[in-house]
Amino acid sequence: MIKKGSAKFSIGQIVKHRLFPFRGIIFDVDPEFANTEDWWLSIPEQQRPIKEQPFYHLFAENTEIEYIAYVSEQNLELDISAEPLRHPMISDVFERSPAGDYIVRKDRAH
Repeated sequence: MIKKGSAKFSIGQIVKHRLFPFRGIIFDVDPEFANTEDWWLSIPEQQRPIKEQPFYHLFAENTEIEYIAYVSEQNLELDISAEPLRHPMISDVFERSPAGDYIVRKDRAH
């Protein structure tokens, strides 16, 4: 079991899904599952993640589309490809540092 509140990834990191071909940038983190029961039950039982772990909100994309994803920590890994992201909402929330990192825009920080 993953210790509550100990998220492995942070806002602004680029991650990819461990099983499915998509990647994205984290824009929010829930310390444990905070979506609907219907959403959770819609995941096939053999792939259904445990609820007691961090879940991440991503500006996600695959080769065809951009979308918002909600993914458990167990299904994410750091993306080290250095491939640019194209999701149109990234610039609404993030700006790039001189080093190339994604940081929350000052007008969006709370």
